[in-house]
Amino acid sequence: MKIIRTLYLLSIFLMIGCSTKEKRSTIDDDLILALQTAANDYLLDKWYPLVLDTKDGGYYSDITFDFKVGDRHNKMIVTQSRHIWTNATAAKHNPDRENEHLSYAEHGFRFLRDHMWDQTNGGFHNLVSKKGEPIIRPGEAKTAYGNSFAIYGLATYYNASKNEEALDLAKKTFLWLEEHSHDSIYKGYYQSMNIDGTPVVRTEDFPSTSDVGYKDQNSSIHLLEALTALYEVWPDKLLKERVEELLVLIRDTITTDKGYMSLFFKKDWTPISFRDTPKDTIQKHYYLDHVSFGHDVETAYLMLEASEALGGWQFDQTLKKGKKMVDHAIKNGWDDKLGGFYDGGYYFLGDKALSIVNDDKNWWSQAEGLNSLLLMGAYFPKDSINYRAYFDKLWKYTIENVMDPVNGGWYEWGIDTRPETKLQLKGHIWKGAYHDYRALVNCKDRLEQNKTH
Repeated sequence: MKIIRTLYLLSIFLMIGCSTKEKRSTIDDDLILALQTAANDYLLDKWYPLVLDTKDGGYYSDITFDFKVGDRHNKMIVTQSRHIWTNATAAKHNPDRENEHLSYAEHGFRFLRDHMWDQTNGGFHNLVSKKGEPIIRPGEAKTAYGNSFAIYGLATYYNASKNEEALDLAKKTFLWLEEHSHDSIYKGYYQSMNIDGTPVVRTEDFPSTSDVGYKDQNSSIHLLEALTALYEVWPDKLLKERVEELLVLIRDTITTDKGYMSLFFKKDWTPISFRDTPKDTIQKHYYLDHVSFGHDVETAYLMLEASEALGGWQFDQTLKKGKKMVDHAIKNGWDDKLGGFYDGGYYFLGDKALSIVNDDKNWWSQAEGLNSLLLMGAYFPKDSINYRAYFDKLWKYTIENVMDPVNGGWYEWGIDTRPETKLQLKGHIWKGAYHDYRALVNCKDRLEQNKTH
């Protein structure tokens, strides 16, 4: 039945090349149904309640390719919080199952409150054991990235449940970050922190391959995401200032004039770059310095979401930069043969064109691409790039190469370059159902909104 359903989804694309306005409307009706089916049957029903750890609390980490509970279950604040967010969001999108998903979110909330929050020093531990005992790693006992997702999950859970205790904990986390992580001089936030909250700050010009001690785009964009969600339920003056600060910092400093983001920075936001070094050195430091197309298309959406939450504050310039980021990713990081966004590229010294240095395609980049392509199509329906056509191609690629038609869920990598991913974990401490579920429900909502205008 699941394979038949997948073939049905694929059949939608046979009509696209010759679609009239009326046929496009019919296609969108089918696509809305397909997105809802993919979100509920292929994701939510596979993950929940399977992933709930009813013995020790929170959510299991390792989930096998065929959706069985795996073996390793250290629990990371990022993934635990994302499960809360997913269920809180699912509750609002599925009124007939609202109580069910709110109970799953509450289950995760209790684990964060009782086990992951540091009762002595404040802030959320980055990693704990299955039972909730802190696992302290030097220089990254706590992170801005991890605490941002705690805020994101808690604020979204409050929005769906009106559990005041969750909102209070989200506020408490924001104020803890304000005291320990926020940089009042150079702005933004320090990512790495010791157990007592003191920032870890690295200063050397040529680092090791470790990212510990640097400011970075990833924590910055997810802090923007989290603080935006918190501001929507708690319109605090200081919080508003921080959302504005992050939006401008990401848009005008972290994002380059070409339309892609630098990844890591010194404390004064000087980018960490290896462009002047030999190619083997650049390759060795790939994680610290490359063009991440997935992050760029994701950030275009997150910036616009923040601007809208601020009442349209600086919306035009934000939309202009967001479009530039998506355009750059399409022109430089798109697979013209099979579709999909590549993992990474690089502007080598002396080369005018960007080179693809990692042609794998991770699941979250495709999810964020779906979301942002449809968003740009709504804002620029007559643009020469034709964002809707790219969305249709990416949806087809995702169905054929990222969605598992037999077991459900999304593979971690596109099977066109990584076929071994079929038998690899569907879930681990870095992978849940957050990127894919958000993309599916956002795209469904946007198509439904388009039909009413």
